[in-house]
Amino acid sequence: MSDTPSVLFVCVHNAGRSQMAAGWLAHLAGDRIEVRSAGSAPADRINPVAVEAMREVGVDLTDQHPKILTTDAVQASDVVITMGCGDACPIFPGKRYEDWKLDDPAGQGIEAVRPIRDEIRTKVERLISELDAG
Repeated sequence: MSDTPSVLFVCVHNAGRSQMAAGWLAHLAGDRIEVRSAGSAPADRINPVAVEAMREVGVDLTDQHPKILTTDAVQASDVVITMGCGDACPIFPGKRYEDWKLDDPAGQGIEAVRPIRDEIRTKVERLISELDAG
């Protein structure tokens, strides 16, 4: 890993889970960790319920937008975290890969998205501590 580790969060639409994870990582780690997110089939916009759930905890996603997953983004990342994107993510030797099993916030109300948001925070906090130690 370089001096500044980089993490790529990937889900299908890059509109919910991966955006919340990227928001948490940027919020909690600041510039200590480079953050990317992408989707294998990006949506037109971020899930507004995910944006609202993150706003409730002081993380602003309003300036973010879904991005297409590229080979370059994977190659440029030290850690690649998938969230239900199946086999769409290219695999490169020497990268750390994790698959986080999380409920999909798509089509869910705020009451259902809050626990997903909080579970993502817990996973991101663990990731930060591992990267800071490593």
